[in-house]
Amino acid sequence: MKRNCLIVLVLMGLMVRPPMEVNAQDKPAAAAPNPGYRAEFLEELAYYEQRFTRLAEAMPAEKYAWHPGEGVRSVGEVYTHIVMANYAVAKTLGTAFPDGLDPKAISASSTDKPKVLQALKDSFAHLRGAVLTLADGDADKPQKMFNRQTTLRGALMMVDRHWGEHLGQSIAYARINGVVPPWTEEFQQQQQKAAEKPKP
Repeated sequence: MKRNCLIVLVLMGLMVRPPMEVNAQDKPAAAAPNPGYRAEFLEELAYYEQRFTRLAEAMPAEKYAWHPGEGVRSVGEVYTHIVMANYAVAKTLGTAFPDGLDPKAISASSTDKPKVLQALKDSFAHLRGAVLTLADGDADKPQKMFNRQTTLRGALMMVDRHWGEHLGQSIAYARINGVVPPWTEEFQQQQQKAAEKPKP
């Protein structure tokens, strides 16, 4: 059990320094991006949004308070961490928090499965909107993210890595609690059907 806990413990501080902000409603609506760094990142966003929300849906509500050890995020706290990270990233990119967003309320809702699921969906939608307001030609523009100086493209790569760390953590949490990730279960079912199919 201890070995499993060491594998799943991914602790990452999220330190961001926001630039001058504007409210999302004050920004012009943006069309789907041309091929380039924004379009590539939005593909990653869609992938992780689907993975996080499907895994959160598969986890039993009573497991949202489970954590592998003292001082380590619980199942629900990992999800609410992703929620607040999505909003913080959008803020760093220049899109203000939505009106009425209460970070303390989101953190406090970590054991409430329906609220966590909705918060996940809302945060990914908000970040998607923030990315759509960026300019295709600004990929190499200087940008600070997670307290590191990089480019705008590099900043989005950091976000991608952050999602990957916590998705791996969430998958390990699920497995320890006897939950098979839905996409893995679907693949296994397909394999089983293929094996059972009569051969000509």
